[in-house]
Amino acid sequence: MIKAGEPRGLGVPASEARLRFGTEFQKLGGAPRRRLLMVDDEPAFELSFYCGTCPFLFRRLETAGEKLSLEGVQEQLTGALEDPDDGGVIDAFGALLPEGEYLPLLLSLEPRLVIPGREGDYFSGEQVAAWGINQFWGLPEYPHTPYYRTFETAVDADAHLYEFVVPMVPLTLNDRERVEEYVALMEQGTVPTAVAISTLDVCQSALGLADDPAAHWGLTHFLLDGHHKLEAAAAAGRPVRLLSLLALGESLAGAEESARLPDLRARPRSARATGA
Repeated sequence: MIKAGEPRGLGVPASEARLRFGTEFQKLGGAPRRRLLMVDDEPAFELSFYCGTCPFLFRRLETAGEKLSLEGVQEQLTGALEDPDDGGVIDAFGALLPEGEYLPLLLSLEPRLVIPGREGDYFSGEQVAAWGINQFWGLPEYPHTPYYRTFETAVDADAHLYEFVVPMVPLTLNDRERVEEYVALMEQGTVPTAVAISTLDVCQSALGLADDPAAHWGLTHFLLDGHHKLEAAAAAGRPVRLLSLLALGESLAGAEESARLPDLRARPRSARATGA
C-alpha cells in the first residue's frame, strides 16, 4: 500500500462510458442471470453473482479484447506515481467510466502470473476449499484467462482478503518487444505505474460442505493501462505500482467493508491455511 485517496464522484453518463457494469436477465422482466463488466457495450467479463453466497468469480468472455489506455498520461505512468492525484491521471481515466463513487488506491504490487488449473490457481485451490467444485460441471470454476496474484491477508479469523489483477485483453496480444523493454527498465530500478478499475466482492459459501467456510473478500483489478508492465514485472520479479479506482457502487461489499480496504491492504501479507 502506498496511499489511499478520499472517495470521489467520477465518470460520465453510462450511455457515454466506454466501460460500465451491467446485468443480463433470463428474459424480459425475469430474474438476473449474469453480472457483467462491459466494454464498448460488449460483455467482457462475467463477475461474482449478486447473491453473496455464490463463488467469487471473474470470467473472461469471448468478446473481451479492447484496451482502454490513454495516450495523454503515458509520461506520468512511465515511473512511479507518488500520489493518486499526480498528473490528473484519475480525471483522465474517469472519463472512460460510468458515473459513480470511486475510492482511489495507490498500491505497490509484486505480481505473480497464474495459469488456471496450475500451481497457485485460486479457483482450483482456495475456492474449492470454500465452495467445493461446481456442482453441475464437476470441476472448479474456470476464469478463461491467465491472471496475476498480488496480495492476500487475513481480515479476521472468519474472512480472508484475496487480491487479483486481471488483464483486459489476452496476454497473447502483448507486444514481446515492449515487455522486454519494461523488463530492462525495471532491472535498472524503474517502477512504472498501471491503472485499473476495481471491485471488492465479499462472498461466503452457504452450502455447509466446505473444508474452510471463511468469507472470501475478492479484490479484483481489471487493467485499463499497464498490460506490458504487469507481464514484465511478473517475469522479472520486480515491483510495479497500480492506481486502482475501486467502484464502490458496483462492488458486492458494504460501505464499512470497503472502508476497511486501505487498512487491510497495508497489513503484512499472510496466506490462509486450507482447513483452518
